[in-house]
Amino acid sequence: MSEDASSYPPIEPTKFDLIVVGTGLQESVIAAAASANGKTVLHLDPNSSYGSHYASLSLRDLSNFLNSHPAPHPSTSSNGHDFTPIPLAARPLYSHVEISSFVPEILDDEHSRKFNIDLCGPRVLFCADKTIDLILKSGANQYIDFKSVDSSFVCDASGRLTSVPDSRAAIFKDKSLGLREKNQLMRFFKLVQQHLGGGENERISEQDLESPFVEFLKKMRLPPKIKSIILYAIAMADYDQDNVELCEDVLKTKDGIDRLALYYSSVGRFPNALGAFLYPIYGHGELPQAFCRRAAVKGCIHVLRMPMIALLMDKCTGHYKGVRLSSGQDLFSHQLILDPSSVVPLPLISSPKDSPRENRQILGLGDEKRKVARGICITRSSLRPDTSNFLVVYPPRSLYPEQVTSIRALQIGSDLAVCPSGMFVLYFCTLCHDANQGIKSLNAAMDSLLTLPKSSHSESSTTVHSENSAEVKPTVLWKALYIQELTMDQFESINSTAMPDGNFNYNNILDAALKLFQKVYPDEELFPETVSPENPEDDNEFSVES
Repeated sequence: MSEDASSYPPIEPTKFDLIVVGTGLQESVIAAAASANGKTVLHLDPNSSYGSHYASLSLRDLSNFLNSHPAPHPSTSSNGHDFTPIPLAARPLYSHVEISSFVPEILDDEHSRKFNIDLCGPRVLFCADKTIDLILKSGANQYIDFKSVDSSFVCDASGRLTSVPDSRAAIFKDKSLGLREKNQLMRFFKLVQQHLGGGENERISEQDLESPFVEFLKKMRLPPKIKSIILYAIAMADYDQDNVELCEDVLKTKDGIDRLALYYSSVGRFPNALGAFLYPIYGHGELPQAFCRRAAVKGCIHVLRMPMIALLMDKCTGHYKGVRLSSGQDLFSHQLILDPSSVVPLPLISSPKDSPRENRQILGLGDEKRKVARGICITRSSLRPDTSNFLVVYPPRSLYPEQVTSIRALQIGSDLAVCPSGMFVLYFCTLCHDANQGIKSLNAAMDSLLTLPKSSHSESSTTVHSENSAEVKPTVLWKALYIQELTMDQFESINSTAMPDGNFNYNNILDAALKLFQKVYPDEELFPETVSPENPEDDNEFSVES
């Protein structure tokens, strides 16, 4: 906190329909939706900037955020009121943080603040996905601009980067595909298109739809190279699909077809978008800020640098009544939504009707054992001299035999205002159960694409294979590795949002936000169909810069 919370003037009014703690994407969407439905909403955040676990931060702020350790909240007294204050517990959500700077001046205050580094990267928006539809429906599109991610590549077992064909024309132009492979791929996509838009005779059978997608691709006689591109670079499967018996998350054909449809319907949706993906200018932290601005227009009150230290529970019924702030003020609401950093104390939520399993899930200790390993590198040159913004996918076992999950790497250049001119940011991500496993996978991907200097002055000249030529691997100037927990808690009128997942887009995150909103307000629409009075002509415009 940059300022003592006790110096804040009291918040007025003191009673709200909904109090939301944390300005992450889910919290901001729910706050904006509740405000759009005429609810009185107070939106708090203990941090000095918007975004929480979805923020885009300077290098120094990112380091501070990852290395911050939540302090226990002090005990509080009820002072004769009809409620009991219950101190909230805080939990660490990042571990195994490793940050290395090979060019120390990058961390100078002036230079550090020229970066907008995504905490939850790598991530994009598909041009045709539900996130775009929600941004348009809510009116948040007035506060955010996007640019296209130029292209996608998949790395094969030999270490070569192959273009992901994103259209019929791209398939024919792709020099890495033989004529037979092109014909097989065209027949497959034709079948998918007929299934999605045709009659009963053109549809894929129900039996095939319920089978593993990898088995359906084999049935279509697609070669391993094409099968890998479809599974991991288009359908974005996380786990090795070739061994169905051991795979933790088998992708069914019906889900694979849906993902293919999303990918190919995204290509060409917007005139200025070259490929299937969009990226927010200034980073993904712009998304929650856009929804916060939308909420403010509808009357939501936002207060930063204001931690909540306790829940107020009715002495007679034991039900939630309100919150106590670090300023000492008590505020009341019908509903409360917490960000994932806060944990409701176990004695508070235990009751005869709650099973131990439910309690563990409420506390984020249940079935979800996966973690997300994330990495960030900064370079002065692009991985490909002709492209700034693109995705590289490493399918399972493409880097080493024990690699059981896909690894995604996204390079973003300065044209997206995330770093100084002439620099590039690379985001890496993979799912894992064990931190060592996750860090090993990220290091393997980084070593495949980049050169780590032996000293701050080294200029290495090792090479990486591509389709056409051998290229010099960029040298890393700055590097970060960290493990992020996955959580999701809920309990009656006290709900908690989830941490950013390991997916490449926001669809599952927004699905969870929608379910939470419907739980809190079952009779309300997420965003009612209204026209913004301040900018009625702009509500359906979506800005994608060339």
